[in-house]
Amino acid sequence: MSHAYVEAPREANLLGAISLAVAERVDEAVRLAAAHGGAAPAAVAALATFLDGSSLDVMRRPLGLSHSAAVRLADRLVRAGLVRREPGADGRSVSIRLTAEGAALAKEIRDAREDALEAVLAPLSAEERAELTALHEKLLAGITGGRADAGHICRLCDADACGHELGRCPVTIAADRAEAVAAAALA
Repeated sequence: MSHAYVEAPREANLLGAISLAVAERVDEAVRLAAAHGGAAPAAVAALATFLDGSSLDVMRRPLGLSHSAAVRLADRLVRAGLVRREPGADGRSVSIRLTAEGAALAKEIRDAREDALEAVLAPLSAEERAELTALHEKLLAGITGGRADAGHICRLCDADACGHELGRCPVTIAADRAEAVAAAALA
């Protein structure tokens, strides 16, 4: 049986290569800053931006964790003094809140991520960076199908840098559109 070789489009292949290289650099930078691996850096960063006070079940979703993995992660973060457990909204659940040490670490994680990303962008001119930003906005909007996608995509984001509070975040805009379309379809 012969297998036909289908050449992947060059731009898709290059996107795959740069995506992996950037992801590895960011992962290494945030792991070193957090002194924790796995989902811990993303958990701390997400708690600082949009998950603080969430239940374990809500926290686990953007991190892609099972409930038991989220419990183990929370245990590690509590032992490290980065989060504290509080009673949840319904009396059966537990909410997770950053401590002052956790909030400081979240800033270090965001700064390490930004440094890693700035190093990747360094060869580009200001004009090229502006063009790439517009393309990133379009690509992010295209891959965001709703709130669950938004939480996962933005788990390490700096909400101030993307303009979330100013209504400029392409992921939030796309998630809002997707949710509106879904709601209209149900109506």
